[in-house]
Formats: sequence, structure tokens, C-alpha cells
Amino acid sequence: MTASTTRRATAARTRMAAVGAIAVAGALLLTACGDQTEEADKSKTESGSDSLHSKLPTGIQKSGVLKIGTDAQYAPMEYEEGGKIVGIDPDIAAALAKELGVKVQFTNSTFDGLVTTLNSGRQNAVMSAMSDTKARQEGLDDKGKKAGKGVDFVDYFTSGVSLLVKKGNPEGIKGLDDLCGKKVAVQRGTIYETTFKDQAKKCDKAGDKKLAIEAFDTDAEAQTRVKAGGAVADLNDYPVSAYIAKKAGGGKDFEVAGGQTDAGPFGIAVSKDEPQLREALKLALDKIIKSGEYTKVLEKWQVTKSAVDKASINAGS
Repeated sequence: MTASTTRRATAARTRMAAVGAIAVAGALLLTACGDQTEEADKSKTESGSDSLHSKLPTGIQKSGVLKIGTDAQYAPMEYEEGGKIVGIDPDIAAALAKELGVKVQFTNSTFDGLVTTLNSGRQNAVMSAMSDTKARQEGLDDKGKKAGKGVDFVDYFTSGVSLLVKKGNPEGIKGLDDLCGKKVAVQRGTIYETTFKDQAKKCDKAGDKKLAIEAFDTDAEAQTRVKAGGAVADLNDYPVSAYIAKKAGGGKDFEVAGGQTDAGPFGIAVSKDEPQLREALKLALDKIIKSGEYTKVLEKWQVTKSAVDKASINAGS
């Protein structure tokens, strides 16, 4: 299990951490609204999309719609605002759809049921900050037993966990090793607390000063503690940390310190039975990376550290 939220692991407590973090940042999370259609363009684009359009499966070519399943409760990756599903994933999908000459239709579902909707044919793809892992590729359950035929991934984003510190980073924190001898705040029972506990053991083993961990029921409380100066850092997935830093206090309360830990790829999941769609998405992703449209999306959401240089297939471990 990697150090990340429910997109990478299924623990309910970690999902609560992400949702709590978003609440403090002031994001508007609405109830699920069912099917949500976003037009990438009102007609097939003329800037090279014809060639990529022909790479799509015949059914998608005829319908002109790429159906994508998501769980829109994970800002800034995907969330509901004003009755629409918005975020990093929808913006990347819109850029891909433009190159493919189709519309993209997002449908909101529960995260643990997304692969089922994919394999049943309800959706053409899943794009929901889903980590590309060998277990998902091979259709294995939590115990390593075969539970399905698995999926293929087109990897488009890299994410790990990142430290959230007070604006200006007064303690000069650059990474986990800088926390020895200091106090951190975190939501109780999350994978982030486990990461801090592991670091505390590392500090002890190295003979450094003790790392003190103050755990709270919600991540909102942990953030408040950091903002007040009672702790030097909180921990969240990088996109969530970056979003909080951007939104909280109008961007004046926090900043992300250092790089990402335990980074791994997020992938667009497609059925093993749809290699044509997988390859078309890969080509489209490489095209928007080359054109700069991909970078524009990441710059908009201030997550350029999660960029990939090129599309890859099933690169997760």
C-alpha cells in the first residue's frame, strides 16, 4: 500500500482526510448529480483530430461521445461545482477529447464501483485519480486473489504525498527528515499518520531529536494547528496539499514544502478488451503534452510537479 488516499488505497479514513481538507480550503462539494456531459468541442476539431478520431473504436466514432466514469469528491482532481463535474481530470479529458474529435461525458459514481461500470460497458474509461497498480492491472483483490480480468492504464499524472506548512515556511522544512525534533499535526487513523509514525521511528534510529505527532479527528483541525504555529506541518496527497495552499485564506495561509514522497502514476483505466481505445488515448495524451495543452491544465491547478513527460501504458507497480 502506498502513502496516499483512497484513489490509491481503499481505507475510508483516508477519503475522509481528503474531504476534510477540501472543506477547509473552501471548495464547494455538491451531492452526486448523475450523468454530466462536458463538450470538448461542438464538432470535430480540424487541427489533426481527424487522424486520431479514426483510431477510436467504431462505436465511439459513431456516437461521437467518450463516456468516462469518475467519483467527483476529490478536489482538485474532480469535484462538483455549480452542477458540473470540474477539476484536473475533466480538464485533461477535455483536451484529449478535442484531439480525438469527440465529446466527453463524465458520470459520477462511487469509487469502488468504477471498474465494474467499465467492464460492464456502461463507461468507455475511468478517470478518477486512480492509481495504476499491478493488482488493478491483473484484477486482484486486497488479498491478492483473482477477482476480475483487470484493466489497462494510460498513465497521465504522478502523485505522492506532500507536506503542508505555514505560508513562508518559517521552519525551513524541505522534507520528512527536517521534521525530527519538531511537532506535526495530522488526521488520526489516516495513512498520513502512519507516514509520520514511520518518520518518527527513523528520527529515533538516527539518534535525532524526537518527532512529536499530534493527531486530530479531522484534517481541518490539523490545518488549524499548523496555521496557528502549534505544529510545523500537515500531510496530504500532493494535489490536495497544492489545492489547499492555493485556496485557504486566499492563498495566504499555507504552502507546499519540498517534493513528493511515494509518488506513483495515476492512469486512465480502460477495459482489457479495448486495446484500440487504449492506444488512441495514449496518442492523444502524447499530442497534448507536445502541444503544451497538458501543461496549461497543470499550471491552472498549480500541480506542475505531477507532470509526466510522455504517455505510458501500465507503468504502475
